Amino acid sequence: MTLRRRDVLSRAALVGAVATAPGGALLARAAGIAPPGSGMAGAGQADVTVGWLDGAPPARDEGQCWGQPWPRGTAYARRGYHLVQPDGTVVPLQTWPLAWWPDGSVKWTGHAAPADAMRTAGGQVRPGPAPLPVPLVLSESEAEIAVTCAGVTWRVPRRGTALIASATQDGTVLLADVALTATAQDGPAAEPGESSRTEAFSGMVRRAIVEQGGPVRAVIRLEGDHRPAGSPAAEGWLPFSLRLYFHAGSRCVRIVHSLVFDGDPAVRFVKGLGLTGRVPLRGALHDRHVRFGGEDGGLWAEAVRPLTGLRRDPGEPFRAAQVAGRAVPPLETMAPVLRGRLDYVPAWGDFTLAQPNADGFTIVKRTAPGHGWVDVDGARRAPGFGYVGSPAGGVGFGLADFWQRAPVRLDIRDAASDTARFALWYHAPDAPAMDLRFYHDGLGMADYYRQNQGLDATYEDYEPGWGTAQGIARSTEFRLWALPATPPRAALAQMAQLVARPPRLIARSAAVHVAGLFGPWAAPDRSSPALAALEDRAQSELDFYLGQVEQRRWYGFWNYGDVMHSYDNDRHVWRYDIGGFAWDNSELSTDLWLWYAYLRTGRADLFRLAEAMCRHTGEVDVYHTGRFKGLGTRHGVQHWGDSSKQPRISNAAYRRIHYYLTADERSGDLMRALLGSEERLREIDIERKTGDVERPGGKPRPQRPAGQVEMAFGTVWSSLAAAWLAEWERTGDRRWRDRIVAGMESIAALPQRWFAGYAVYDLASGRFSGGETVRISHLNGAFGAFELHAELLELVDMPAYREAWLDYCEFYNAPAAAFTAKTGARVSPGGLRQGHARFTAYAAVHRRRPDLARRAWAEFAEQGDRPDRVASRPARRVDGADVLKPVDEIIGMSTNDAAQWGLGAIQLSALIGRFAPSPASPLSSGVS
Repeated sequence: MTLRRRDVLSRAALVGAVATAPGGALLARAAGIAPPGSGMAGAGQADVTVGWLDGAPPARDEGQCWGQPWPRGTAYARRGYHLVQPDGTVVPLQTWPLAWWPDGSVKWTGHAAPADAMRTAGGQVRPGPAPLPVPLVLSESEAEIAVTCAGVTWRVPRRGTALIASATQDGTVLLADVALTATAQDGPAAEPGESSRTEAFSGMVRRAIVEQGGPVRAVIRLEGDHRPAGSPAAEGWLPFSLRLYFHAGSRCVRIVHSLVFDGDPAVRFVKGLGLTGRVPLRGALHDRHVRFGGEDGGLWAEAVRPLTGLRRDPGEPFRAAQVAGRAVPPLETMAPVLRGRLDYVPAWGDFTLAQPNADGFTIVKRTAPGHGWVDVDGARRAPGFGYVGSPAGGVGFGLADFWQRAPVRLDIRDAASDTARFALWYHAPDAPAMDLRFYHDGLGMADYYRQNQGLDATYEDYEPGWGTAQGIARSTEFRLWALPATPPRAALAQMAQLVARPPRLIARSAAVHVAGLFGPWAAPDRSSPALAALEDRAQSELDFYLGQVEQRRWYGFWNYGDVMHSYDNDRHVWRYDIGGFAWDNSELSTDLWLWYAYLRTGRADLFRLAEAMCRHTGEVDVYHTGRFKGLGTRHGVQHWGDSSKQPRISNAAYRRIHYYLTADERSGDLMRALLGSEERLREIDIERKTGDVERPGGKPRPQRPAGQVEMAFGTVWSSLAAAWLAEWERTGDRRWRDRIVAGMESIAALPQRWFAGYAVYDLASGRFSGGETVRISHLNGAFGAFELHAELLELVDMPAYREAWLDYCEFYNAPAAAFTAKTGARVSPGGLRQGHARFTAYAAVHRRRPDLARRAWAEFAEQGDRPDRVASRPARRVDGADVLKPVDEIIGMSTNDAAQWGLGAIQLSALIGRFAPSPASPLSSGVS
C-alpha cells in the first residue's frame, strides 16, 4: 500500500487541474515551488480505491467498515454505492455521509461491506446501488431490538442487565444473558496481614438506540452504568456506552465498550471488569468441546470428557471425531470394555486461560468447584479467543488487545452441566486491584511558588487535588460468535487470529492524497541524496519507536497506546518516574506524526500503533465527566497526574484522521464531546501559575471579567477549533464555521495579530480582544495548529487572517533584526526552531519565495531542542549488567523532538522538496 510519488502526480493529472480554492492552492510555478496536496477538481473514479491494510484478503472476514475520501466538487450519490473487485465482482455497500466540503459536495463517505465479500487485494468504490442477496434484518419493539443475519437472531433488550438476551437459530438458543460485571475493593492490594472488602456490580442498561438498521450493517448503542449486584435501584457508577455491530453474512457481533472511571480513587479500587454470558449445552459430555487460541496460530483443544489417552482405547473413529470437534459415533459401536466405564472418566467443567502480563499465559482446569486445579500448559502470548460448545451449537468469544492489556483472563465454567458460563475479563479479578491514587504526597508544594519550584526540578506541574483519575475512560473490544456446531480447528484458529489482528479494509493513501485531504503531505521522496537521507532517518526513528513499545513493555490496561516522553541516558531507561518526562500524552503531536507517517507509507504496523495511541490518548488522557470534562492532562508519571489540564491534549485533531479513515463511531463521539469544552476555562485557568508567584506569598494574577478568559491562539484556540471544524464538516452546520470565523476575524484585527500569542477571549461571542504585546510561546504551533491551518485556509476565504498567519509563518524563525522590524519586539522566539521550519516552508510556497524555502531547509538542519541528541548516531544495543535486559537506545532521545522532526520532514519534503540541500549539507549527514 505504499504511495509512490510518481503515482500521485500521474493520478493528479488524470483527475484534473489544481483547484483555485480560497487560500491560493493554485501556486506560482514560476517561483519554482511545487504546490502542496490541495483539493482536486473532478470525481476521479478510477482512483477512488480501497484495499486491505495488510495487503491481501484475510482468511476470515466478519464484515468491514471504512471511510472513503472524495475530491471537492463530487456529488453525493444518494442512491448508494457499490465496490467493484478486479475480476468484476460487485460488492453491495451500505453508505452514509461522513463529511462535506463547504460547497456542499461530499468529502467523506462511510461504507459497510458484508462478511467475506471482498476476496481480492483491492477494489474501486463507485456510485450506484447493488443488490444484497441476503440482507440483515432489524426490527424494534417497545421492549427489545432484534437483528437477524446469517440465520441467527440476536435479541437486545432496551433496559436491564442483559446486553444481549439471546442468540437463536431455528428456535434453538445458542447464547444467552450477555452482561457486564465488575468488582471493586474498599482498599488497595492488601499487604500481609491486611484485608479489604470486595463488592460485586452488574452492568445496567438504561437506554438503547438504533444508529444503523441495515441492510448490510446494524449498529445499536447501549448506555448505562454499574449497580451493586442484585440492587438495580441503587446508585450507579462506572458509566458505560457500548455499540453492538452486526454485518450481513456474519454470525459474529462486535462489541466496542467504553467505560468511565467516575469513583473516588482513594475509596474504590477496581478489581475485576468482565463480559459474561451463558451457553446452553446439549449432548453427551464427551461431545462437548473447549478451545483456547494459542501462540502463533496455535489452538488448545480438548473435550469436557476426553476419550484419548485412556487405558482402554475407544477406537480411532472415536478419538478422531473428538479431536476434530465432531460428534463421536454411536456408543454401541464402542468396545464394550470401555463403553460401560465412561462414567469413571472425569468430566472437566471449569477452564481458565490467564495472561497476567505481556510475557506469559497459563491454562488450568478442574472438574468442579471444591476440587483442585490442574495445570495444563502455557506459552507466551495468547490471542484472547475461546470457545465452548458441542456438535449441537456453541459460542466463540474474543477479547482484543489481549496480552497488550494484561492482566486479562478467559473463563469457562460449568461445561459439564446443561449451561456453561464464559467470562472475558478485561481486567482479571485475581489481579491486584487498580490503584489510581496520585503517586506522591505533595512534597510540601502547597502554593504556586513551591509548585513552580517543583516544576523546575522534575518538569511536573503539581497542584493538590488536580492529579485525579476521576473522569478518565477506556474502551475495550469484544467479539461473540453464535455457532451451530463446533467449527473445525482451522476455522477456530482463524477466529483467534481475527481477534488478535482484525483485518481492515481501508481507503488507499493515493485516494486520500488526490482528494486533497489533511494538508501538505506526500509519498516518500528519494529523488535526491538529501531527501533519501531524510527518508532513512524518518524510517529508522519510526522503527525505533515501534521496537521500544515491545522492548520497554509499554503495555497494560491504562498504558497501552502511549509512549514515553524523554530518555535517561545514565540509567538506560526512559524517564518513567521523573515528572513530565514520563508518559507522553500526545505532547507535541506524537499522534499526528504517526498518522501522517502511515498516510504516506501505508505501513500496517504504523496504522496499528497510531490507532492504539488514538484510543489511548482520546480516553485515558482526557476527562469525560467531572470538573475537567473535555480537557486533557499534560504529560507525566501518571496519565492523569499532572495538574495542567488543557484542550491541547483533548485536541480533536488527534482523532480526526482515524475517524475518517475508519468511520469509527467512538472516535466521532470523542470529537463531538469536546464541543463546548471551552466553557471549562471559566474555572480552569491554564495560565494561573504565571502571575506574581515567583516568591513565597506571591499573588496569582487578577481574575478576568465573567465570561472572559486569556487564551493562547495555538495550544488552546486552535485545539478548540479542530473540534469545531470536525463538527462543521460532519454536519454542515454553519454555527461551527461561524465560531471559527469569529476567532479568525478577531485575531486578524489585533495589533500584533498572531504574534500576540495570547489575547482575551469572550466565550459567548468567540472573539478576541487586546493582543497589544508580543508574547509568543514556542508551543503555539506544536499541537496541530500548523496542520489545522493548512486545511482551514483552503476552506475559509479570509484574506486578512491568511496574511496574519503567513506573517507568523515567515517571521517566527526570522533573524532577530527582521523579527524586530516586523513586530517591534526586541526578543525573537527561540524555541522549537527546527519544528517551525515547516511554517517557513509554508510561507515560502504561499508567498512564492524560493529564498524562504532555502531558509526553511537551513532551519530544519539546526540542532533540535535536546543538545545531547546527535541524529547521526544510530540506535545502539545495551546489554549486560548495565540494564535489566538487552535494549536498544538512542542517546538523548525525546519524543518531542522525534514528533516535531518527523512532521517537519514530511511537510518540508511535500512543500519544498526540490529545494532540499546538496549532499554536502548537514541534513544529508543526518544532523538535526
